[in-house]
Amino acid sequence: MDSALTTVALPIALGLIMFGLGLSLTPDDFRRVAKAPRAVGVALACQLVLLPLVCFGLVKLLDLDPLLAVGMMLLAASPGGTSANLFSHLFRGDVALNVSLTAVNSVISVVTLPLITNFAIDHYDLGETVTLPFSEVLQVFAIVLVPVLIGMLVRARSPKFGERMDRPVRIGSAVVLAVLVTAILIDQRENMREYLLDVGLVAGLFCAISLVVGYVVPRVAGVDEKQAIASSMEIGVHNATLAIYVAVEVLDDIAISVPAGVYSLFMFAFATLWGLLLTTRLVRTPQRA
Repeated sequence: MDSALTTVALPIALGLIMFGLGLSLTPDDFRRVAKAPRAVGVALACQLVLLPLVCFGLVKLLDLDPLLAVGMMLLAASPGGTSANLFSHLFRGDVALNVSLTAVNSVISVVTLPLITNFAIDHYDLGETVTLPFSEVLQVFAIVLVPVLIGMLVRARSPKFGERMDRPVRIGSAVVLAVLVTAILIDQRENMREYLLDVGLVAGLFCAISLVVGYVVPRVAGVDEKQAIASSMEIGVHNATLAIYVAVEVLDDIAISVPAGVYSLFMFAFATLWGLLLTTRLVRTPQRA
């Protein structure tokens, strides 16, 4: 899929999404991390350690094709997406925690994403096919962090503009992701039935596990319900746009982007169903007792 969509539109779209994220951030969001160390620590441990291990176990257990397995690990290494904030807001989560987690994890992922992805590449002995050299790491760093910093600067100078653009940017992010997923499905339409059979089960299971683990583990660790809901959405709603960008532009293999596209099909549906379950049953039950 080496076209204007991927070489021009995809980097621009990702940059705009990250710029929109920056518009929702202030330095206080990073300081807030220190005020909720348990919630942040547990969520980051789930997202950076537990979920990649779960993902690796799934791709091995179900004997996934090596390129699709690398794509799943790339997705698992990607930080939460901007849509996680919207889902958290809809289902009574701590949106401020979401913003903080997204900000912190987006910075950390500059290091962890290439580490986890290269682990998968080395494990499947694909070094001669796809690589993630330091120059490409810098490219990911630039496309992720520079727009965020610019967005934060714009918000600092014009807070009202940042607040006014928050909703349109979140909606735009979902639209952009839908367009990217549709483009991938169309480009790979001849292989899509096979891809869905190969990676659909893994993607669906990983999405469901991510959402449930993101809620249950923090609750067991003593995190309150609103923060646990935020954690669940942050961990379950990945930045699939970033995963697609790295797969197509950095690793130069459309097959590696397929898991992110398939995951997105499950992500929004499962996050909605899980959020409804949390707000109508799991969260309310203790309140009636």
